[in-house]
Amino acid sequence: MTRDGDPTATPTNPLGAYLQARRGLVTPEQVGLPVGGVRRVPGLRREEVAMLAGVSTDYYLRLERGRDTHPSPQVLDALARVLMLDDVERAHLQHLAEPVRRARPRRTVERVPARLHALLAALQVPAFIEGRAFDVLAANDLAAAFSPRLRVGENRLRSLLLDAEERVFHRDWEGAVASFVGAFRHSVADEVHDQRVVELVGELSLASGRFRQLWARQDVRVLEGGSMTVDHPVVGELHLHRDKLPVDGLLLVLYYADPGSASAERLGMLASLARETSPHP
Repeated sequence: MTRDGDPTATPTNPLGAYLQARRGLVTPEQVGLPVGGVRRVPGLRREEVAMLAGVSTDYYLRLERGRDTHPSPQVLDALARVLMLDDVERAHLQHLAEPVRRARPRRTVERVPARLHALLAALQVPAFIEGRAFDVLAANDLAAAFSPRLRVGENRLRSLLLDAEERVFHRDWEGAVASFVGAFRHSVADEVHDQRVVELVGELSLASGRFRQLWARQDVRVLEGGSMTVDHPVVGELHLHRDKLPVDGLLLVLYYADPGSASAERLGMLASLARETSPHP
């Protein structure tokens, strides 16, 4: 349960909020229960989760209400099975059940070492440095040519949700949004009291209904390597690979095409245009 019933607020009982959100996404049919009767809640009832996990309804109620926040590994495994969690979600559930120290909101300063700026300048593909809250902390000229939302000071999640051009740019905008919101929750799992995280969640909760919906689901995803298709306004369709490499607590993000492909040729054209318009010698 979150403060004031607001699913976008920082939960005072993260474990209970996660359990409540996830049971709302599992249907009785998925776990072999009869559907008969009027159901006033989406997904599973508390007593159904308790029965399937082999714990008492009273004990499960204590978990959701924060009166017991450290269940045994066996109970966590049973709940993960009932709630149909994957490996990433299961690890997140286990993390939420670990003892944590209460902390005041704080702002963690993220700095990009000079050597990483030099690395970005040497790379011949769009590349940038990303912080834990998806802030763009450094970028090369080709990244800015690839997307103006990849300039220093931009936030990738805010741009994706609020910038109308992103809906045209990303061929699968809905899929990208769902992945990014889940990856954001995974990235900031240990930083829920960080002032930057609190501010960003508050801003996006007010400005985007889609963010509110996805954030309330409490999906957790790992957004590392993968492929994407974008419609670039200058060079057209690009099929690219994406890799995220951890460096000094930050992430180096690279976009690149298959050698010899049409996308590689178009990315080369974009690089030529970026060199012509670059303010750097």
